[in-house]
Amino acid sequence: MTASPATRPRGTRLPRLARRRQLLDAAMEVFVARGYHAAAMDEIADRAGVSKPVLYQHFPGKQDLYLALLDESVDKLVEAVAEAIRSTADNRQRVNATFAAYFGYVAEHSGTFKLVFESDFTSEPAVRARLAAADRVCADLISQVIKEDAGLADDEAYLLSIGLLGMAQVSARHWLATMDAIPREAAEQLVARLAWRGISGWPRTSDQPEH
Repeated sequence: MTASPATRPRGTRLPRLARRRQLLDAAMEVFVARGYHAAAMDEIADRAGVSKPVLYQHFPGKQDLYLALLDESVDKLVEAVAEAIRSTADNRQRVNATFAAYFGYVAEHSGTFKLVFESDFTSEPAVRARLAAADRVCADLISQVIKEDAGLADDEAYLLSIGLLGMAQVSARHWLATMDAIPREAAEQLVARLAWRGISGWPRTSDQPEH
């Protein structure tokens, strides 16, 4: 009797970190395919090619698995946004890079993106808290640039940064659902151009004449 292509052979001993990675990868496949509520620990163990006791040694429950994956996912997205902002001092290029970060994350990690933003478990308080924390970190990064360059108050700069993030998230989600309609680079540049037309309405304080 041979294992199906969706399962891993049993019996291979792995270092703890490698085993954890294997279990998380298997859980990601099952969560994306089934959704959180329909996913079963039995199936995750089978997909990883381990027994349920081995799975429970690493993750006491399904929620622990999901939250571990969620933490990894939002960390990748936050780092992508941070890298985009650090990549240049030119604000138009910063806007382009930030939207490229979101669209790139969607294109390269479509399963992860669905896990983060389209899961049937996002109503869980622990999940909402992690997503909100990630949004705050990204918004803080963007609002700091807006505040320094446009001379806006903290609340004003933060509100604009939330608007930009919302535009990036919603447009990237729509693009993911209609990937054949517009090439990725064209889509991200199109939306970034729209965002820049709005945010560039606040000139840099260094460009404003002294009174």
